[in-house]
Amino acid sequence: MSQSAEMTFWDHLEDLRKSLFRMIAVFAVTAVALFFFKDFLFDDVILAPSKSDFFLYRLLGTEFSMSLVNLEVAAQFMIHMKVTFVSALILTFPYHIYEVWRFVAPALYENEKTAVRKAFAFASFLFYLGVVVAYALLFPLMLNFFAGYQVSPDVPNTFSLTSYISLFTSTVLTFGIVFEFPTVVVALSALGVLTKDTLASFRKHAILVVVVLAAVITPSGDPFSMLVVSVPLYLLYEFSILLCRK
Repeated sequence: MSQSAEMTFWDHLEDLRKSLFRMIAVFAVTAVALFFFKDFLFDDVILAPSKSDFFLYRLLGTEFSMSLVNLEVAAQFMIHMKVTFVSALILTFPYHIYEVWRFVAPALYENEKTAVRKAFAFASFLFYLGVVVAYALLFPLMLNFFAGYQVSPDVPNTFSLTSYISLFTSTVLTFGIVFEFPTVVVALSALGVLTKDTLASFRKHAILVVVVLAAVITPSGDPFSMLVVSVPLYLLYEFSILLCRK
């Protein structure tokens, strides 16, 4: 921690400014690059769960496809911008974590650096795991359910591009963030704030919180979507118990 002790407040402020500048620059370059790969970004990634050849549907033997319509004049351009922003945020997440690590590292002892470095790497892994689970499993199942649900045969389902993208981004980003929970648990456990027994004793409370959180995440609040969201969230809680110290 000697390097940190020699640095003044203004030195730390200058380091923070440089870190923020690099983070913004990397994010901006990534966003601009993604903007010009519109066909790949939408046809092969974002809209893939709406097509019959999506791998999950083929794996489950489900025949499903849906068509989307645009209802607003500027919606497609604004959605292009929104998806580009969210995609750039997801892709640059590890770099942002790395910049945070570079900023705090000088203030840590050598043994602390190893622990924090592992924690940051673990956080990046869990974020992408949450994104993958949401994209490959939860979102397609929710989409399949909504597409097949009708209050009456006389009312066919026609989905707008705006509602599709809204459900997609909220599901993927939310699960990326929620999957960071074990990282927080590990950090609190290392500090002695949380123990395995403490988490285990709050299982009933965790179930209630998971159900409430699932209701908030799923915009429709229907039982099927809440169940699909609740199961991985509760499994994440049990995984956190395994990681926690006694």
